[in-house]
Amino acid sequence: MSSTEKPIYHFVFLRHGESVGNVESRWQGQSDYPLTERGRAQAQALAKRWQEEKAKFDLVITSPLIRAKNTAEIVASALDVKVEADPLWMERNVGEMTGLTIDEIRLRPRPTFVTPYDTIGGVGEGDWVLFLRAGQALHSLLRRPAGRYLIVSHGGLLNQLMHAIVGIAPHADPSGVRFRFDNTAFARVFYLSHQHRWAIETLNDHVHLKSLNTNGDPKGL
Repeated sequence: MSSTEKPIYHFVFLRHGESVGNVESRWQGQSDYPLTERGRAQAQALAKRWQEEKAKFDLVITSPLIRAKNTAEIVASALDVKVEADPLWMERNVGEMTGLTIDEIRLRPRPTFVTPYDTIGGVGEGDWVLFLRAGQALHSLLRRPAGRYLIVSHGGLLNQLMHAIVGIAPHADPSGVRFRFDNTAFARVFYLSHQHRWAIETLNDHVHLKSLNTNGDPKGL
């Protein structure tokens, strides 16, 4: 980079492909559920799309949880990019609710009011703790040289990451803004450090999934 060029960070924040836990409607948290065949097909469809678009990344950073790590490896292999695992990008710790289905969680007693500072599942990460970890993960990116980074993570963490980027603290009970990340959907975000300016180009981009049929297999195959 020359002295006249301004540093620009190019970030793509990607949620992992469909996992066994997703199909079973479980709160996965930091437990390890592998990708389904459909999840692998989703990652392969995205890799093919980015190959056709000639996408370039300097590094892929992933949560070490297997559903994210395998998604990252499929994409990185197709694009010939190095993968680095970082536990900061793991999903929320949901404590005692880990592995429970949505229906099982609905049967559990719930407080009449929940603040962002309360834990989840007794010992898990409440919204405020997760928000702080997302901010720490974001800060860790900005300590790296300006470049093009693909980050593969999870819906809960990526939501709080987007909150950190746009400057929205967690709401109570819970309410407020949610950022949608379907499986293998991504947000494309730029950061101009010399102006402290963020630009969000895309959210929940999953155009590549149109190439899959309802069984998760590429059309025509």
